[in-house]
Amino acid sequence: MGQSENEQARAQEPGAGELPPGQRLQRGWPVLHYGPVPRFKPLTWEFQVFGATASGDKHSWNHEGFMTLPRTTVTADLHCVTRFSMLGSRWGGVSTATVLELAPPAPDVTHVMVWAEYGFSSNLRLADFADPSSLFATHRNDEPLTVEHGFPVRMVVPHLYAWKGPKWVRGVEYMTADRRGFWEERGYHNIGDPWAEQRYSYQEVPGDGPEL
Repeated sequence: MGQSENEQARAQEPGAGELPPGQRLQRGWPVLHYGPVPRFKPLTWEFQVFGATASGDKHSWNHEGFMTLPRTTVTADLHCVTRFSMLGSRWGGVSTATVLELAPPAPDVTHVMVWAEYGFSSNLRLADFADPSSLFATHRNDEPLTVEHGFPVRMVVPHLYAWKGPKWVRGVEYMTADRRGFWEERGYHNIGDPWAEQRYSYQEVPGDGPEL
């Protein structure tokens, strides 16, 4: 039996068939965030790495210094817990591997907390943070991020739901034990794997995260 026109069209779409369960293909990029859009202040903006660093010292870059760090490009998807997915975006920015190299964690670090404007936070296992596709994005499809989408820097962790990649990132805290971030404290899953549909904390099993 032949395919319908809609089925044929979908089969020809880039990334078709790569949607995690429960997701729908999104055309365009919706603007979703909690709270106001922060005002970028280039003279006082600073990216910090602190907590359990290997040296015990805090590392920091101003905006000009951060933008001169080695850059990388990753073509990857973005899966929002609200059930839309954007496939095949070209993200440009600073790899988490670069940050880990320039500001190495102590040997006993197991997790990180990514901090953003207004005290927003999201926790990640160190392995998820260090994944080769994870980066601090400044561009999408070769265009600078808009302020609504996280300019000047947002975290992108393609293999997890998008709330794990905060907008308006200002730093990373190395941790020797897990601690829930903003949405994780408010009922979202501590890990957030879209392929396992880890959307909410009631789905967690022992070992997925700290007790609420």
